[in-house]
Amino acid sequence: MRLVATLGLCIAASAPAKAQEARIGFVNTERIFREATPAKSAQVKIDQEFSKREKELQDVAARLKSLSEKLDKDVAVIAESDRIKRQRELTDLDKDFQRKQREFREDLNQRKNEELAAVLERTTRVIKQIAEAEKYDIVFQDAVYASPRIDITDKVLKALNK
Repeated sequence: MRLVATLGLCIAASAPAKAQEARIGFVNTERIFREATPAKSAQVKIDQEFSKREKELQDVAARLKSLSEKLDKDVAVIAESDRIKRQRELTDLDKDFQRKQREFREDLNQRKNEELAAVLERTTRVIKQIAEAEKYDIVFQDAVYASPRIDITDKVLKALNK
């Protein structure tokens, strides 16, 4: 009798929970950054913005390589003072190159972070709109595992790509 009462109590307690089952969604942020039109546009914008500086860095790197190879080739036939002067020029050029390269990377990373933050902000607004319209109780953006059954990334991508 006691077992039947306990079972009945457990069934009665679980009934309201089943009637109000939580609606859960998941969005794959990596896919959003890879496939969404705003993310692709941001990448094109960054590429255009930094292409000139990148080309300049490639030119300096090529010049460094060329001067270094020329010095290696000429080292046996040039005067000691000339060799020291050219090595100093190479060292100075290399220091300048390293500094410009570091500044380029820092500026590029900062711009990427700014653009990705804007994409993420827009994505969050779209997720909230979908969650409210489709009555989701919670939507996760990071998960170790998410069943394809709760993945709403395609819906978010479709809304972002409009």
